[in-house]
Amino acid sequence: MPKVGMEAIRRKQLIEATISSIHERGYSDTTIRLISQKAGVSTGIVHHYFKDKDDLLRATMQSMLSDLRLSVLKYLEPATTPKEKIEALISAYLDAYLFEPETVSAWLAFWAHVPHSKDMSRLQNIYEKRQISTFKHIFKKLLRPEDVESASLGLVALIDGLWVRTSLQDNAKGRERARTVALNYLEMLLQKENKE
Repeated sequence: MPKVGMEAIRRKQLIEATISSIHERGYSDTTIRLISQKAGVSTGIVHHYFKDKDDLLRATMQSMLSDLRLSVLKYLEPATTPKEKIEALISAYLDAYLFEPETVSAWLAFWAHVPHSKDMSRLQNIYEKRQISTFKHIFKKLLRPEDVESASLGLVALIDGLWVRTSLQDNAKGRERARTVALNYLEMLLQKENKE
């Protein structure tokens, strides 16, 4: 009889092994066998918890999205003003852990898989809608109603683009520069609002 709580431990172990395997070999060369070897378990154990590699990738992305959500909440906690909240979101979405090589490899594999998988596409849509909705909710307190959506879409696109560009470079200063660019964009939005 399995130990109580073992499923959560095993799933976490297999998700971590998946992230590591994707980083080392890429998604297409990552196999259940490789993941099981990294996790130190049999392939049967992997199949006990996940039906196939795509199911494991989906669970991995759900785990990474959950970690990101918790990070966003941590950054938002001390923020009190709407501007501080937007700045906190920028910092959360450009947090140092998101630039760790294994994390970058897993996110890029996820995004590359989105056009080919209904499950991945669904996860991406949920993530994107929540992200934009959060920005819109806060921007409503800072901008005119007609500017809220475009400001939210623009800032999300800028953050994602900065993350991709920065994560593909071997540059220690890149993350802080990306954050500065996003904060400058926020300032431009707010200055435009004050001029009109």
